[in-house]
Amino acid sequence: MKKSTSVKTSLFVTCVVFLTACGGGSSETNTVVSGAIPIGIAVAQTSNVALLGQEQVAGAKIAQKYFNDKGGVNGTPIKLVFQDAGGDENSAINAFQTLINKDKVVGIVGPTLSQQAFSADPIANRAKVPVFGPSNTAKGIPQIGKYIARVSAPVAVVAPNAVDAALKKNPQIKKVAVFYAQNDAFSKSETESFQQAVKGKGLELVTVQKFQTSDTDFQSQATNALNLKPDLVIISGLAADGGNLVRQLRELGYKGLIIGGNGLNTSNIFPVCKAVCDGVMIAQAYSPEQPGEVNTAFRQAYVNQYKTEPPQFSAQAFAGVQVYVEALKAIDEKSKISETYLSKLRTELNQQRLIGKYNTPLGEISFTPEGEIVQKEFYVAQIKMSKDGQNGKFVFLK
Repeated sequence: MKKSTSVKTSLFVTCVVFLTACGGGSSETNTVVSGAIPIGIAVAQTSNVALLGQEQVAGAKIAQKYFNDKGGVNGTPIKLVFQDAGGDENSAINAFQTLINKDKVVGIVGPTLSQQAFSADPIANRAKVPVFGPSNTAKGIPQIGKYIARVSAPVAVVAPNAVDAALKKNPQIKKVAVFYAQNDAFSKSETESFQQAVKGKGLELVTVQKFQTSDTDFQSQATNALNLKPDLVIISGLAADGGNLVRQLRELGYKGLIIGGNGLNTSNIFPVCKAVCDGVMIAQAYSPEQPGEVNTAFRQAYVNQYKTEPPQFSAQAFAGVQVYVEALKAIDEKSKISETYLSKLRTELNQQRLIGKYNTPLGEISFTPEGEIVQKEFYVAQIKMSKDGQNGKFVFLK
């Protein structure tokens, strides 16, 4: 009899310890947000993905200042808490766990890559912490769970616009060569959309060449493709590998049009391929020329600080912070956030963010009940480099 009681007591203690260690149970139930409201930003600040993550950090910081200057959440400021999600799954998982359990954030914007999201997002979903993917455009992201949404339009919606623009530039395109990073979930998803668009236009897909995001030498794949004399090349990768591939294709004599996927949608590609970046076409979910009031303010703040036009990744990170702020305002008007337990606030925030319409730098956006972004405005830009190849810009096509 005593032995049975001892076992029960031991099990009870174990369960309590487990719940506390995992950040669940009473520790969060009995926690309220006091002072500035913490929002987590888990994007790549290091690794080969940092070229994209740095742009997201910039957009989030501009959003923090912009909304705090306007009174924050009904007088309470927001506080962005940054954790480096790196470029791999483990780094993203660690960043999410720290933000959830140590920093006690109300929601998260991140991670940078879809590949990371498929590993890190389930952790937030189990902890019932809302997440906005700022650049997670692969198929299946919102379906990870009810606490997962994204402010980045799915690649299946955005990518085909670039193919249409290329055909408008050169109606004689017949043969298409495709390259993609096989170790990246986003690139694999994006290339499927590109390939479907190519076939849907009745074009001939002459070859599909694979590479790794860590590759620097593409001579073999490029030579194999160019032997088939393509009129159009489409690349799904990241800025570093994609930029090197563009450079090597040009060095091998390819003179036709090149479409870059969303991973090349950054000015950080310019130092990689330099002068031969010129002419690369990229579909966009954002234009600095979007005429809305919020984008005008965002654009001016970005130009003032960085002396260049804001990129898509910065605008999407800004939009993620903005939706959280506006949803938090709506919650606070019903019941003061400072009097709401953290676990309850996270659940309410997840529900509230999906039911509004938001005028962001991306234009007006809203969300499906599943967490998919509903966005109306899309664009295609073409890179224009200076003659010395040291500076470039995205020129939006009409």
